Amino acid sequence: MRHARGRIVRRVTRLAAVGGLLVGSAMVTRAVASEPTDASAAPRTLARTASGAGADLVSRLGTDRTAGHWVDSDGRPVVAVTDERTAEEVRRAGATAKRVRHSMSELRSATSTLRAAPRVSGTAWALDYRSNEVVVRGDRTVSGSDWSRLTGVAQGIGGFVRMERTEGAFATRLNGAEPILSTAGRCSAGFNVTDGTRDFILTAGHCGPTGSVWFGDGRSDRQVGRTVAGSFPGDDFSLVEYANGKAGDGADLVAVGDGKGVRITGTGEPAVGQRVFRSGSTSGLRDGRVTALDATVNYPEGTVTGLIETDVCAEPGDSGGPMFSEGIALGVTSGGSGDCDKGGTTFFQPLPEAMESLGVRLVGSGRQDAAAGTSATAPPGAAAPGASAPVTGVEGSTLLARLTDRRNVGPGLLIVAGSLVALVATRWIRAEADRKAYQRHYSATWG
Repeated sequence: MRHARGRIVRRVTRLAAVGGLLVGSAMVTRAVASEPTDASAAPRTLARTASGAGADLVSRLGTDRTAGHWVDSDGRPVVAVTDERTAEEVRRAGATAKRVRHSMSELRSATSTLRAAPRVSGTAWALDYRSNEVVVRGDRTVSGSDWSRLTGVAQGIGGFVRMERTEGAFATRLNGAEPILSTAGRCSAGFNVTDGTRDFILTAGHCGPTGSVWFGDGRSDRQVGRTVAGSFPGDDFSLVEYANGKAGDGADLVAVGDGKGVRITGTGEPAVGQRVFRSGSTSGLRDGRVTALDATVNYPEGTVTGLIETDVCAEPGDSGGPMFSEGIALGVTSGGSGDCDKGGTTFFQPLPEAMESLGVRLVGSGRQDAAAGTSATAPPGAAAPGASAPVTGVEGSTLLARLTDRRNVGPGLLIVAGSLVALVATRWIRAEADRKAYQRHYSATWG
């Protein structure tokens, strides 16, 4: 009876192992067949896919039927729509639809009216997609009469313009990842870029005019380079050409403090709601979320438009520092209000616009068209610009994570390996059982 039960168990185990071999082989074949040809070009995340889906829907449906998109707390795309028919199209595409009263065309018309009004230094406005409003902020430097006049302009536009007072003052953060210094003050080295022949630092435009000479390491005896192009106000970016024409080893890294850095693999555009990181020579590595896009800020030096608004803190000296998420370069620090003790608002110059205007690309990166809306879940680590050191990012994934990722061949290989082990084990058990049976028979015959 016991021998019969053992044979049944071994037979079932063999059948399960054979089935596992078939299933595992099918999974490996499917994973290999579906693997993209450029899988290592940029990290893939749910948030980026979600944001890309939202951006595609907004582009296809148009600004009269939609009012922006964002990524919710679960990483799913949400699209603001103005009518039920458009909402149904969004749902059929797999995204969440939110009905709003005002289209993107109306929101942009409101910002155009604000821009045409008399300029008030210390004010800023941005499109808040989630509340379907244009939010106008005034810092402590704005007088009561100027604020009343701007409030009158907002009331004339309509009830979807929200007026808010904010603490502190909107200012450029002159004074990033690695510090660079000139007679104008201290700024950040943002991202290393190239035109194919020479290498440059892309940083904030307000850091210094064309011709500014920059030094590093806090000494005036090591010249880093000279500003050769830029735009401020209007935009806020500039290009510093390296003195020797080359950025050197580790040029695709940005510093995050403690001798560490993160490897940059491409550029992209952020999504409202996504988590981002900023590095600066004053306050180091900080994180937060994108709160609005297409922001306009009236600095004392002039007006800058098309900025990314975030709740990441920054302080004087962080100007030009890099903003990124999961190895994707998003922008350079422009300015804001508040500090890293009390918090505040920080604005960033979008990177793709600046690079296109300057005719440059990232040094050592993969694709320059990474999908929008990356979302990091933890601060990246490793390696300072200009030096070789460990980095995390695409290469930083653990072996276990790679093996268990259902998009890779790992799960199929694990099933195949387990099935082979089961087959070998059942074969060994059967051989051992036969050997013992023969031993018993031989012993009985001998006796």
